[in-house]
Amino acid sequence: MATAFDNGWDVVKPVKPTGIAKSLNIGNPADGPYALDAIRRTGGSVGRVGDDEIVAGIRDLARTTGVFAETAGGVTTAVLRQLVEKGLLDPAQETVVLNTGEGLKTLDPLAPVVGPTHHVQPSLRSLREAGLIA
Repeated sequence: MATAFDNGWDVVKPVKPTGIAKSLNIGNPADGPYALDAIRRTGGSVGRVGDDEIVAGIRDLARTTGVFAETAGGVTTAVLRQLVEKGLLDPAQETVVLNTGEGLKTLDPLAPVVGPTHHVQPSLRSLREAGLIA
């Protein structure tokens, strides 16, 4: 999408998906032409971020809101930051960000960065020792 938008193309040329954001790395999105049209018609923008920025976006969202997002939420947060830094989004205006993906869906990309805080065995005793129940 970003390549097509940047180059002024009306269609998205298929590419081999890469990176940790598997839910967004669609090599040939079926709705690509419609999305490109909507972005251009409304004066929108498109951003692209790498894996490190995605992980940082997940961390930022968790740290500032308590929401643990999947990789797609990390993309949204990282691109939001990017658009503000480029002056394409006014931080004084209200912005709504929809994050519908829960972080437990995509733990693998975060394993090298964030480790577990508790190892809980499948027993009531272990839950109590971890402070998860009284």
